[in-house]
Amino acid sequence: MYASRNRQIDGSPAGHGYVGEVRDQAVPRAVIILVGIAGAVVVLFGIREVASVVGPLVLALVLVIAVAPVRRWLDGKNAPVWLQVTVPFLIVLLVLLGMAGILTISATELASLLSTYAGEFQRLLADAQSWAITHGVSNEVIDKARHSFDPDRILGLAQSLLGSVIGVLSALFLVVVLLLAMCLDAPMTSKILADGEGSRPQLVTALAEFAHRTRRYLIVSTVFGLLSAILDVVALSLLDVPLPLLWGVLALIANYIPNIGFVISLLPPALLALLAGGVQTMVFVIAAYVAINVVTQSFILPKFLGDAVGFSTTMTFISLLVWTFVLGPLGAILAIPLSLLTRALLVDSDPSAKWAQALLSGKLTGR
Repeated sequence: MYASRNRQIDGSPAGHGYVGEVRDQAVPRAVIILVGIAGAVVVLFGIREVASVVGPLVLALVLVIAVAPVRRWLDGKNAPVWLQVTVPFLIVLLVLLGMAGILTISATELASLLSTYAGEFQRLLADAQSWAITHGVSNEVIDKARHSFDPDRILGLAQSLLGSVIGVLSALFLVVVLLLAMCLDAPMTSKILADGEGSRPQLVTALAEFAHRTRRYLIVSTVFGLLSAILDVVALSLLDVPLPLLWGVLALIANYIPNIGFVISLLPPALLALLAGGVQTMVFVIAAYVAINVVTQSFILPKFLGDAVGFSTTMTFISLLVWTFVLGPLGAILAIPLSLLTRALLVDSDPSAKWAQALLSGKLTGR
């Protein structure tokens, strides 16, 4: 803005004295950066206050983007508008209800199953105490450890997990309503975006790229997540670990959480394997998960996911921390789509922000 004013003033002889004044009054870049950071903090804390609405809203948006190719295919076949809305909506609804049903039933079984392992848990603690005493650990340290691993606390944790699942189910109604509304608006929204290419080409292109990258991210993550989940279920079934289907669904969901999803999906079945089959079974579970998930997620998945996301490893982890803080567990699952949307609105839509694109992706962009 200041540069354009300078050029206009330079064109008139009488304006040369005022140019210096405008340049002297320019805001320092450090102030601009600090104000930008402060504005971002205010926005993020504001979103956090309405996380119960923003989370389902973003989830519904991502799901609509995921099934957009189905609507376009129906549109290409000259299907009626009501069919273009109904088919994508039913696809997403069936997937959501199926996963919610599995999680609800399995979480209920888990809460009742843990109570049957209270005696086994006490036996494991006694064995650990004997081992610690033989290796010179003091009784005071052992007593503190035993209080930390109180079975009642584990049961309370299971009950809170069940309560969280019920909370997700209560939010599912809002997700379904928003999903239906967005499916109804999707045909007209695509036309509005197409009409806006003439007046706002950069913004329309950025939003289209956001939808494309989000869809590729979902496809790649879902394919590899299903592969890992199926192999995990087979391995857990062979090892006689209870509730293998629950842990398979957890592995699929955790696959959408960057960087730490593998650890989240591993801990519950490993601990249950310890209670059900002992240390040897737990070691086998850990080995199976490492063989299945580390190979797919650490060596194969990044090669397919790198171009789809367009974020460096550091930015991916930062986005996970930020959106988990803002939206909770749902923010961890939606961290990549939320960061892609933020990038589209603030960076990709600005032609002068090539350096920011390179900073986010960790790759040099052509000028």
